Amino acid sequence: MKKIQILGTGCPKCAKLADTADAAARELGIEYELVKVTDINDILGFGVMMTPALAVDGEVKSVGRVPGSEEMKDVLRQASSPDTQ
Repeated sequence: MKKIQILGTGCPKCAKLADTADAAARELGIEYELVKVTDINDILGFGVMMTPALAVDGEVKSVGRVPGSEEMKDVLRQASSPDTQ
């Protein structure tokens, strides 16, 4: 199961990122857990200085923007591929 983490304090862009990640994962049929990381110290622990940010299984994939639907699917596909480990 993939762990998709949305790093942000709850701004509108953070909500949009969560919605986009959720929709992309559902379309791809990925088993996943969506977690919103809102504590600033936890966010900084990822090395992220700008939100919103996306992490998959603890690895930061996007910072400071909301990827489009197709880009999000690509990110999730790559994170699901055993070749990238």
